[in-house]
Amino acid sequence: MPTRPADRAARRPVSRNALIASLGVYLLVLTWAVLWKFEVPHIGAGGLRVIKLVPFGADNEATASFPLEILANLVLFLPLGWHLGLLAPRRRSKRHLFRATAGVSAAISLLLETAQFALAVGVSDITDVLVNTAGGLAGLGILELARRALGGRADPVLGRACVAGTALALVLAVAVLVSPLHFRQRDVSCAVPGDPASCVAASGPAPQTPIRR
Repeated sequence: MPTRPADRAARRPVSRNALIASLGVYLLVLTWAVLWKFEVPHIGAGGLRVIKLVPFGADNEATASFPLEILANLVLFLPLGWHLGLLAPRRRSKRHLFRATAGVSAAISLLLETAQFALAVGVSDITDVLVNTAGGLAGLGILELARRALGGRADPVLGRACVAGTALALVLAVAVLVSPLHFRQRDVSCAVPGDPASCVAASGPAPQTPIRR
């Protein structure tokens, strides 16, 4: 039986250039989300730089990681695993791809945590590095499961999903930024504004207060 045009179109893979562009936009949105929580990019107060080296738990400077925050970090890095898996040559072994995805996910997460410290815009938390790396690997695992279930349709379907999802995420992020009712999320709260000694760092989201622009 001849293949119908609709079936051929469904099996046509997304171009490599489209996936690379999608990955670039995704990394920009990811950076904006992690560093500035979709706020206007800024540099924080110099005295608010905090490093948390206790995974998941609390230390002398920061509270324990919140479950919702852990889940959000995991989900944020799923598309990274999808993009890397789709862009990798199929001839590479799964073990090599696993190691490469883990390394890239950890490196990107470490860069973001370092940027948070340098810009004083949040708590630099080792938990985030661990969870983000797990998120990238989970995305790769989902891709491999889809390939087993869908066969040749998996890459075209997930490729289109990556491109469309990245475009939608960018539109929604800009919509949140320009919204007249915007919610600001802070990693550090200060009892006395401008006084670092009165500040308390939290690795999870602080209570959100509506801010009208």
